[in-house]
Amino acid sequence: MKVKVFLDGRLIGETTKPKSFVNELREQRRKDIISSEINLAYLEDINEIRINTDENRLRRPLIIVKNKKPLLTEQHLEKILKGELGLENLVKKGVIEYLDAEEEENLYIALNIKELNEKHTHLELNPSVILGIAASMVPFVPYNRSDRINYGAKMMSQSLGNYAVNYLLRPDTKAYSLIYPQHPIIDTVIYKSNILNEHPQGQNVIIAIMPYKGYNMEDAIILNKSSVERGLFRSLFFRTYQTSEKKYWGIESDEICVPDESTKNYRGKVEYENLDEEGIAPPETEALGGKVVIGKVSPLRFYGPIESFLSETENRRDTSITVKFGEKGIVDRVILTQTESGDKLIKSTVRETRIPEIGDKFASRYGQKGVVGAIVPEEDLPFTGNGIVPDVILNPLGIPSRMTIGQLMELMYGKVAALSGEIIDGSAFNVSITETEIGDFLEKSGFNRAGIEEMYNGETGEKLKAKILIGPCYYQRLYHMVTDKYFMRARGPTTILTRQPTEGKAREGGLRFGEMEKDCLLAHGAALTLKERFSSDETEIPVCKYCGIVAVDNRIKGISYCPLCKKSDIIRIKISYAFKLVLDEMMAMGVYPKLHVKEEI
Repeated sequence: MKVKVFLDGRLIGETTKPKSFVNELREQRRKDIISSEINLAYLEDINEIRINTDENRLRRPLIIVKNKKPLLTEQHLEKILKGELGLENLVKKGVIEYLDAEEEENLYIALNIKELNEKHTHLELNPSVILGIAASMVPFVPYNRSDRINYGAKMMSQSLGNYAVNYLLRPDTKAYSLIYPQHPIIDTVIYKSNILNEHPQGQNVIIAIMPYKGYNMEDAIILNKSSVERGLFRSLFFRTYQTSEKKYWGIESDEICVPDESTKNYRGKVEYENLDEEGIAPPETEALGGKVVIGKVSPLRFYGPIESFLSETENRRDTSITVKFGEKGIVDRVILTQTESGDKLIKSTVRETRIPEIGDKFASRYGQKGVVGAIVPEEDLPFTGNGIVPDVILNPLGIPSRMTIGQLMELMYGKVAALSGEIIDGSAFNVSITETEIGDFLEKSGFNRAGIEEMYNGETGEKLKAKILIGPCYYQRLYHMVTDKYFMRARGPTTILTRQPTEGKAREGGLRFGEMEKDCLLAHGAALTLKERFSSDETEIPVCKYCGIVAVDNRIKGISYCPLCKKSDIIRIKISYAFKLVLDEMMAMGVYPKLHVKEEI
């Protein structure tokens, strides 16, 4: 039977000996006769041979196996360690080959040497390569559920750390940096790369797994107040504001300065109090939300023959750069430079110190995330017989349902690492020390094999009935902070079209009160509150008693009349402005919305 042969999706021929054809091409690739970039697969179920050479494939290296033995030998490894051999040399020698997902359909890959049998065609370089970089940073991967590894990997990318060694010099638009980042005492092979040694993303803290007065229910965590005061999880937040002096047609241009009182949209003296004579807030100046950090004046947008008679000052408007609403900080540095077109460019970076507070989000590397439920004084927290007080208290109810056994193991292994003074490798599928050896070491050091300890109530001094699992664990502070998210308003700006409050924190917006919130108020018997909640765009309109359409108010003559029947029998009603807008839009489309109104008796 003839089997079709496809090259990058194009039919190029047929063969009656598909297996020998594919095997012969593979041998030629291994002998470096044809390019190592070529991948081919014989798909028996659809009788096709597919040869792929396109450049958008994902490929990975595997060791070739022949007669139950990998072609990569001890001699090769010695030369690799000496730097005499590289991956490219091994590919040319036919010891290792890069394969894509389609060719893997024809292969039988062993995870390690112990599994090898006569059917295996390839061997993994290391079982942990099935994981990406972020997932490889989670220790004890085989002991956790896969979804938790995904969560852990995702939250690592949200954690604070040293994102760049020169972060104090970089004018990034928005940046977070942890002040005291540490290398984990339980790490993986990925952490040993120089990049991650320079960019740690968490701190080693003592955690105890126990409830505490209900403050750590629903995944919340308790923080030790003294630890926070000593600098635990303290971080910096940077925000860079920038503007330039643009040149327009003619002699018009922007100007960086302290705006004059005659300037259009002048904000008031208080807003400009931080500026120096050049119109820029100098470093180490306190900058609150709404205060100007760079003063700027621009020419009016519509500059025509009428405006040309105006004086120089009247023809200018304030376009100053202010600190974002809801943020505050200290001006950290100011950069004066030029744009590509030669315009003056100013960048002002505002720095804020962020101390952990209730509502800030934290997570371990195992997908155990939670917000701070309480920050408790050290003297009120439970302590061990040795006087160790935990930095973090985690609720035990988060463990059974999520089955993050890796976190429990980290507490035990972390204890051994702290006692021995050595960092322990917890790489996926390659943990060098067994649980039995860890238990033996803990026993020799005078601890329980499982890492649990007797603890005492910090308020009463009584011994707690249950023994508590306590030990070092690597914890991360995530950039989801209360300071960035909470806001409130009473009165404020409204949108021009609907006359409703603006939306979002950045625009000083209101919080939307929806259908389900309305149901809560009704259930509480607070129905009158709805009159206030749903009147943000209340407006009074005149309606014709006969036609039922919105009437016209002629304020010059002081009369109201119906545009249809010209009668002046008008009733004024209070409705939402958004509803009035809908009526107008319906009339614009030729639809006649009629309101049936009658006067109140």
